[in-house]
Amino acid sequence: MNTGDIKSAPFVMTSLAEPRVDSVLGADDATILTSRIELGAYPVHQGEILQSWAEQAPDNVFLAERQADGAWRNLTYAAAAHLSARVGQALLDRGHTPERPIALLCDATVNMGILKLAAMQVGIPVVPVSPAYSLMSQTFAKLRHVFEIIEPGLVYVSNSGPFAKALAAVELNGASVVSDESTPALPGAISFDELTKTEAGEGFQKARSRLTGDTVAKILLTSGSTGMPKGVINTQRMLCSNGKAVDLLWPFLAERPPVIVDWLPWSHTFGTNFNFSQILRHGGTMYIDAGKPMPGRIETTVRNLKAVRPTLFYNVPRGFDVLLSFVEADDAL
Repeated sequence: MNTGDIKSAPFVMTSLAEPRVDSVLGADDATILTSRIELGAYPVHQGEILQSWAEQAPDNVFLAERQADGAWRNLTYAAAAHLSARVGQALLDRGHTPERPIALLCDATVNMGILKLAAMQVGIPVVPVSPAYSLMSQTFAKLRHVFEIIEPGLVYVSNSGPFAKALAAVELNGASVVSDESTPALPGAISFDELTKTEAGEGFQKARSRLTGDTVAKILLTSGSTGMPKGVINTQRMLCSNGKAVDLLWPFLAERPPVIVDWLPWSHTFGTNFNFSQILRHGGTMYIDAGKPMPGRIETTVRNLKAVRPTLFYNVPRGFDVLLSFVEADDAL
């Protein structure tokens, strides 16, 4: 793209909050900044937001992922609310409780999104775990440590085959294993589809009504770069109030439902809290990207970006760096 093309390209002003900050000089010459923008009211839990969009825009696509044939699997807000209620009821019927969280071991999937929302609506915390602990480790030391500190009652993997060795290396202590695809290596694994066959009933509604801002929604793990991973509690209030704060600073998010193509892992707060929650709050669409900012995987991201044409694009610095050569060589991109 030459300079003339850039100058003639359409640009739109983005709506941002007007800065309103009080500055006070504190002790030791520290400057204390305080926003004068009032936070205001926000939902008690994310299930309220899901239900709201299921009623307002039931046919809007919430989550999407490519299937084996390359076609997109689309999950609407109505379907997400319906299926998460069924899975939530199934979790209760199978005896799962908040004392034993749900461990999510694989990369993001549509089914993981359903399970995550289902668990959080019945008060069971989810613990997204970096897939590297299962797929790239030879000793599984960090995975074993995670299982020891959280004692999961259910473990989810998208395909049990690649995770069979890791699951054999940890103490499950009666935890159920749920997988999208079965394999002889894990004969006792439950099919995710099996969880969706339970009709949601009074148990789900009662559990949902007991949620408060203090209910633990997730336990995110530190990176483990300075030792073994540590669990960090995320309550419903944290998720909902933080989302409201972002929206006040970025009012453009409410102008049209955002659409993103996103590879960022749900084991990190960027992907699971900022991006996923932002899409949910605004009735937007997240296309789950199987690409990665690395040779041989970035091409998948490029293909998805060209197909979807997102309204926002988030990435880590390395991701933008790897994309640069593709953008410079492809005007359509």
